[in-house]
Amino acid sequence: MLYWWSKFVLLGPLMRLFCRPTIEGLDNVPDRGGAILASNHLAVADSFFLPLLVPRRITFLAKREYFTQPGIVGFLKKQFFTGVGQVPVDRSGGSAARAAMDTATRLLREGKLLGIYPEGTRSPDGKLYKGKTGVARMALEAAVPVIPVAMVGTDRVNPIGSRMWRPRKIRIRIGEPIDFSRYEGMAGDRFIERSMTDEIMYDLMELSGQTYVDLYATSVKEKAAKKPDPRIPDSRAS
Repeated sequence: MLYWWSKFVLLGPLMRLFCRPTIEGLDNVPDRGGAILASNHLAVADSFFLPLLVPRRITFLAKREYFTQPGIVGFLKKQFFTGVGQVPVDRSGGSAARAAMDTATRLLREGKLLGIYPEGTRSPDGKLYKGKTGVARMALEAAVPVIPVAMVGTDRVNPIGSRMWRPRKIRIRIGEPIDFSRYEGMAGDRFIERSMTDEIMYDLMELSGQTYVDLYATSVKEKAAKKPDPRIPDSRAS
């Protein structure tokens, strides 16, 4: 009920009015059964527009902190994230990655449609970065297809650091499902999982038209964060 309310009553009409989103390849999404929607990640808005235009409910894994904030604001956040199909996972501690993987695999085996961003974080500059192999591990463990999805224009609607969305045209392109059944029983083989992930990222590059960078986006962000701000004088020079 919350999902329907958020999608069709609260946010949906405004999002359609201001951004005129369109979608191609919707017939590539199965009507039932577990599957992974593997998308590029340009903006926070990606997690709003993809569920809006895909009729099936999409489940995303989200930080548990989104659901545990106290007070009325915390309650409203919990209701909102639940309403748009988010499932809380604990990302703290050494076993967090395995716990998130187990949650995703369980949901897929239950027949859910799971939304995943293989890059692991938003692109810092609009380019497509190297995918993390977790998506391949999930696909093998749950024995489900991976469907590549390209978000186009969400970074203009919701630039990094912006507080307000801007009215811009958004397009979503869904590619043909990738069947990895040929690798059945090979979960945990890092070479196989790397090959699978690279195949997914190649399809995303073709669909999105983005320039591919063979580096992890998280590494690029960390390196950029360490660079000194040229506007701040270097005290060592004095």
